[in-house]
Amino acid sequence: MNVYEKLMQVQTQLKAPKGQFNTFGNYKYRSCEDILEGLKPLLAEVKATLTLTDKILQIGERFYIEATAIFTDTELGAKVEVSALARENATQKGMNDAQITGSVSSYARKYSLNGLFCIDDTKDADTLDNSTTDKPIKPIETPKGKKDIETPTDKKGSPLITEGQRKRLFALSKANVELIKEVLAKHKYAEAKDIPVSDYKVICDEIEKGAK
Repeated sequence: MNVYEKLMQVQTQLKAPKGQFNTFGNYKYRSCEDILEGLKPLLAEVKATLTLTDKILQIGERFYIEATAIFTDTELGAKVEVSALARENATQKGMNDAQITGSVSSYARKYSLNGLFCIDDTKDADTLDNSTTDKPIKPIETPKGKKDIETPTDKKGSPLITEGQRKRLFALSKANVELIKEVLAKHKYAEAKDIPVSDYKVICDEIEKGAK
């Protein structure tokens, strides 16, 4: 097999389950480590290696990390590589400089791996629509003969935010869980699933402002 045939075999056989759980958004997601764990046996099978490199880029006044994933055929030496960029924030609550750089590196590496191995992350928080316009909650349709599924409400009967809206909070915070905790505590909510729709926009605005 040439390098492209080997890569195709790994792409079609790779299983990278979402092994992480976000308690605030109440959803599962996959990390860079989850992808690497799934790749190791497949790389050995086709006699290939994977290397990840980082490079700091300055574009204007912004700093970016460019991560490159390199798939190398150990028999022929041929390579296929894909790069991805992620921008560093100047500051981020709850993180020191090293942690900020590390989290951005992991983010960029994950997306270089996604590109190289055709991993679809469209349901992950960092690919959600981050616009400030809230979409109306659609009623849940149920099969004939079954009882309607009620929209969850709080003790006062106010409708609670949906799973998609909880994911958006995580995306707006740029994966800063401490920032989410801080804003929720300010509004006296233990978890994101406790937020009523009436407070959602205010909380989104505060989280987005704190992440800048």
